[in-house]
Amino acid sequence: MQIELLRHATLVVSLGGTRILVDPMLGPVGGMPAIPDTPNPRPNPLVPLPRAIDAVVSGVEAAIVTHMHRDHFDAAAGEALPKELPLFVQAEDEDRLKELGFNEILRVDPSRAWRGIEIVRTAGQHGHGEMAERMAPVSGFVLRAPGEPSLYVAGDTVWCEEVRQAMEAFEPRVIVVNAGAAQFLTGGAITMTAEDVASVCAAAPDSTLLAVHMEAINHCLLTRAELRRFLEERDLSPQVLIPADGERLNFAVR
Repeated sequence: MQIELLRHATLVVSLGGTRILVDPMLGPVGGMPAIPDTPNPRPNPLVPLPRAIDAVVSGVEAAIVTHMHRDHFDAAAGEALPKELPLFVQAEDEDRLKELGFNEILRVDPSRAWRGIEIVRTAGQHGHGEMAERMAPVSGFVLRAPGEPSLYVAGDTVWCEEVRQAMEAFEPRVIVVNAGAAQFLTGGAITMTAEDVASVCAAAPDSTLLAVHMEAINHCLLTRAELRRFLEERDLSPQVLIPADGERLNFAVR
């Protein structure tokens, strides 16, 4: 299995001979307004894609959309992705994607098989308390294929019981966590903080984590350097990879 981080939460996952795009945010730097009511009011995205949109889309055979917030599926993705591309989604986003003209929308509720890959939807909490209710619904996805390590893309969630249950149920070899401690001026973090990442490490000591979702959107305040220092101080660095935009990482069955 190979995972390429493009930027933020946008990944290209290659497993079972298939290339799957995850949470495509494909627009140019500054092409979207800043997320409002946040401490860093700069237009988004803050950084460019590491390669051209055509090169990103070429060879992709399906996409997973964890939810329809614009930093996970933007207008550029709606225009660039072929309308016949299979999209794996949570039920709540089906109608919106149909309105955008996509004609192969595959609801995952709770699982389905496709080209020899098992795809399972998991739950999460996009924040705490009332904020999580306002930001819902969001999903994570587990991917499993013969001869490949299992992958859990947790999605936009904080550390919570739903994440713990998913890790216990599926025992993923690789876990992608959306860090960045995204937040508004009030209400606390709505994606994983450094402490949340440490909690995932403690709950899944045999898994390798990929921490993404940093330095690309204006309300993500935790940087790669800050997370790296935090992990080093707690001897967690060997368990957590913090890829650069455009970096590709390979994983094998142990």
